[in-house]
Amino acid sequence: MRYTKAKIMNETGESALARIIDTLSTADDVPQALGRVLALVADSLGLETGWIWLCDDETSEFYGVAAQNLPPYLQDPVRMTGSTCWCIEGYRAGKLPAGDIDMMQCSRLSAAPGVDGAATGGLRSHVTVPLYFQDRPIGIMNIAAPSNRKLTTEEQRTLSTVAHQIGLSVERGRLAEEKTRLARAEERTRIARDIHDTLAQGLAAIILHIEGAMPHIDTNPNLARERLAKALSAAQNNMEEARRSVLDLRATGLDGKPLAQALRSLGRSFASETGIRVTLNIHDVPTLGARVETELYRIAQEALNNVRRHANAKRAQLCLESVDGGVTLAITDDGDGFQRRNIRDGAHGLIGMRERARVIGASLRIGGAGSTFDGSPAAKARRGTRILVHVPLSGGTP
Repeated sequence: MRYTKAKIMNETGESALARIIDTLSTADDVPQALGRVLALVADSLGLETGWIWLCDDETSEFYGVAAQNLPPYLQDPVRMTGSTCWCIEGYRAGKLPAGDIDMMQCSRLSAAPGVDGAATGGLRSHVTVPLYFQDRPIGIMNIAAPSNRKLTTEEQRTLSTVAHQIGLSVERGRLAEEKTRLARAEERTRIARDIHDTLAQGLAAIILHIEGAMPHIDTNPNLARERLAKALSAAQNNMEEARRSVLDLRATGLDGKPLAQALRSLGRSFASETGIRVTLNIHDVPTLGARVETELYRIAQEALNNVRRHANAKRAQLCLESVDGGVTLAITDDGDGFQRRNIRDGAHGLIGMRERARVIGASLRIGGAGSTFDGSPAAKARRGTRILVHVPLSGGTP
């Protein structure tokens, strides 16, 4: 690996900084933008390898969001879970304040005595860039190098600008998610109010029919029976409506979040817990019923649980998008894959996933990951698994 001492703020560096700011200020997908920014920063420093950790707002756990040319030693998820990382521990302890940017020895790579240089890429140190939005911790960006050297003041200043821009971009993404969540809560409140009004009107109709029947029970039984039959019919209709409403509005595993936001949280938590890098290709989709969203979320949970337990994977991907007049959820990994004939009945939660898909009228297919990640011989040897769920929409709703 070639390592140059060229300053980041040369003519090329200035151009890279402009591209970094433009990438972050116009990004719709923050994780993808951070991957591009990481590549630009590494190239500007004359380096090739780096990674970015972000801190999950809900759990305060770190998860890998982007990586660039990791050597084999750091591609192992066990090496990247955060359990032996001084940067993360120091960051949590407040020992890496904003602007404290410098080259330091990597505790992960230092913990690899006897590992040959090919496995580590000859890397031993990295530039550590703490990321904040104001006083709120965002994460850490590391750019790895084979040897330690002091950064110039100019390089530190430029990296500080990049860190500031990353903090703004991540915060903007968080606010967008929060806005979506609040809009969803307001919509649920509106629906609940509408249901209340509907049920109240139905109960009023039932009361009127019964009151109309009461005076005629002895004098005109046929008329009383007719009005009581209408009351019974109205009660049955209201009961069915109430059941549907309760099923759609009761609390679910999504905790009131829209499906897209809940899947993003699921992917971040999975990456933090396992060290498996998760790519999120999550788009907002048309509003689905709460039952549909809950079943899709549970399918994603079960699929990732299979990746954790059985796949021996290094990477996974969650994808949610509108496709072919419906909504498609795909969970893909680059693990060992499986042969259908080797899967015993009930194994790997496949029956449960198929049942969840069936009750919401969705199709579910399971196959190889193909070229989802890359087409290298190593990737082809690790066939991987792809679970694809498609929910057709009719008139905008499933």
